[in-house]
Amino acid sequence: MSAMSVCDYSLLCNFPKCRAKLSGFAWTTACSHIFCDQHGSGEFSRTPAICPACSSALSGKLDIVRTELSPSEQYKTMVLVGLRPETVLDISHRALAFWTYQVNQERLLMEYSLSRAEIQVAQMEKVMAQQNQTRELEMNALREEITSLNKRVEEYKRKYSEVSELLTKKNRQYQKLQGLFEALRLRTMPPVERDGLHHASQAFTTGLVRQRSPQSSPPFLAVGSEVDRLFSLEPESFKSFFQFNSPPREKGHSFIKKH
Repeated sequence: MSAMSVCDYSLLCNFPKCRAKLSGFAWTTACSHIFCDQHGSGEFSRTPAICPACSSALSGKLDIVRTELSPSEQYKTMVLVGLRPETVLDISHRALAFWTYQVNQERLLMEYSLSRAEIQVAQMEKVMAQQNQTRELEMNALREEITSLNKRVEEYKRKYSEVSELLTKKNRQYQKLQGLFEALRLRTMPPVERDGLHHASQAFTTGLVRQRSPQSSPPFLAVGSEVDRLFSLEPESFKSFFQFNSPPREKGHSFIKKH
């Protein structure tokens, strides 16, 4: 680390959960650790005092010192006055050693944090690669399933078209057979029933015409109440007209012999 970067560097509180930049007053220990005024006052007010960073016992009188990080000019002038040069150099050497230790410890801590972060990143990349591979396999399976479903849909469409054409063909055959059946039924119907059905249809048509224009009814339809009753459009009249009564049975005769 260059001289400029060392001079620009600010010490950080060595309390594990703090790591704040130091300013104003700080607490220094004989084990070369430094703490902010808040955590130093709280930790070193107990007896015996224990370093929060390395758990060292600090029982000496000068093992813990509260120092001002930005002293006044008068303090700088008087703090080393009267001391021998070698003593001043020794004090300066120890102070620089403390600073260098703090800088190196911070560098080691940053390298350790960086290595942990790199390990975590590698683990996350490995997990992401596995997840991506799994998702890719799932996507391929879904694509194959979609392709299979599309083929089934096309097959169902083709079958539906075939069934629809077959149904249309069968309907035509059914209508043709229905017409043949009606023609055959009329052909095999007895003449009496055929004439009755023909007269009934004529009567039904004539009744509709007479209902639409009652004043223009033909003269042969107004011969009496019997004709009007016979060709009336009421449902009960049609029912009585088309009803074929069974031949009257003689009283006292039965199809079942009594024993």
